[in-house]
Amino acid sequence: MMLSLLLLLLASSLELVHSQNKYTVGDGDYSYVIDYDKTEDDFEFSSPSCGKEIDQMDVQMISKPNQIRISFTGDPTEMSLTWTTNDVSHIEEVRYGVLEGDLNNTATSISHQYHWNEQEDGSYVYTSGFIHEALMVNLVPGAIHFYQIFSNGQQSDVLRFLAAPEAGSDAPVSFFHIGDHGTFGTSLMVTADMMKRAKDQDFHGLIHCGDISYANKFNGSRGEPPMASQQVWDTWGQMVEPLGSKMAYMVTPGNHELDSYDSTNENATIYRKRFIMPGNERYYSFGVGMVHFIAVSTDESIDSESTQGVWFEQTLKEINEDRETWPWVVVFQHRPIYNSNKNHGNWTGEIEYYDSDDMKLGWPNYFESLLLKYGVDLVLAGHVHHYERSWPVWGRNNTVQSYTDVTKPIHVTCGHAGKNLYKWEWGTDHTVDTYSDPKPAFSAARTNTEWGHCELEFLDKNTVRHKMFVLGSSEPKEDVTITKKRSSASPAAASISLILVLVLTVL
Repeated sequence: MMLSLLLLLLASSLELVHSQNKYTVGDGDYSYVIDYDKTEDDFEFSSPSCGKEIDQMDVQMISKPNQIRISFTGDPTEMSLTWTTNDVSHIEEVRYGVLEGDLNNTATSISHQYHWNEQEDGSYVYTSGFIHEALMVNLVPGAIHFYQIFSNGQQSDVLRFLAAPEAGSDAPVSFFHIGDHGTFGTSLMVTADMMKRAKDQDFHGLIHCGDISYANKFNGSRGEPPMASQQVWDTWGQMVEPLGSKMAYMVTPGNHELDSYDSTNENATIYRKRFIMPGNERYYSFGVGMVHFIAVSTDESIDSESTQGVWFEQTLKEINEDRETWPWVVVFQHRPIYNSNKNHGNWTGEIEYYDSDDMKLGWPNYFESLLLKYGVDLVLAGHVHHYERSWPVWGRNNTVQSYTDVTKPIHVTCGHAGKNLYKWEWGTDHTVDTYSDPKPAFSAARTNTEWGHCELEFLDKNTVRHKMFVLGSSEPKEDVTITKKRSSASPAAASISLILVLVLTVL
């Protein structure tokens, strides 16, 4: 009897529980909880300030698989997978299949660990957990799959995801998209809103347009222990696990990941250790059914002589050779080239935070010329902490505000997923609104006082639906249906009509 009770207590001390709205993990006396039901009263925030961060997680105290995320490779029969544990064992693998009760495929992982901030005595301020990477192959395109991780003598729950449809498939494709997230109370609540949405329908993936965890931003100002800056990566990874473990989590680096000028100087090293993206992981492309996505890095040059610029045009050229397969082309990046918020302005390749001769070439003119030349449909961005959707626009001042027979890209900035909102112009002591100037012609809708997330649903080869949800709302504040008609003479040409259910005040 005593032995049975002891075993029961031991099992509970290694508990990892995913309840409907709470995540709990613990080994021994350590327990870490993420409560997705918390509200603004718990975090003491008020727009536009995001308030407190959530408690930070100590990854070295957790033996079970945590921070589980999957990602696309560009091949619909594959899915990459990463997770973290505090140690390794002789069995490090994922078992998966199309039947929950028959996980008859196995993929072995590779594991790595990193140290951060070496001290004079040779010790390190922070040591990561063991980060595992595996590749699931021979998937059935468009089908639901199940998987379970066996790692460090522990195992995860059985999880599920929807594999990418085959290239050119007519199957609908659904994605979230966000930017500038972090581990603040607002970040958690936006994540909780997306979790609720994901219960209503299967999403193929999530596009995160940079500034992911903000692990670098407050280095030295988070108090003790000083390793807190890197702990934020673990905390963020666990916070988004309910999404990232069930849909492909696709990211592009922001300035806080590339970090070429902040004191922590990560220079994308941690980004590369934490994420598995296609290609060189900073700029890459992948297809999901009828949609081809292209990630670009805005903190690097994209002119005709740069490596990224040459790659970008070649990628667009190859996609455009078969627009029947890829009728929708979506570019996603961190910094927007169309922005009406006074903070940051339109991205021109010049970093505004300090004096520097290090220009990132090709922004925005050469970049936009390629968008127009190859018929890019949508451009998604973050960086500016607000929401903004443009009219179809080109050359800065040329717009068509009827959304009829449109042949130009629509730009959407969804940078309001958690960080402080850009309500007030910098340096004005909260006296000048960032929208105080007249709204430019290209701006169709915007808000600088509300956090939220965006969604894209490609219904067929002629129709995509864009939604924007504000924090805490189960109904979209903006609901836009975009349709286009193609001609054989010009596969990049499109006509777009708009059905807009908009409660958003257009300023």
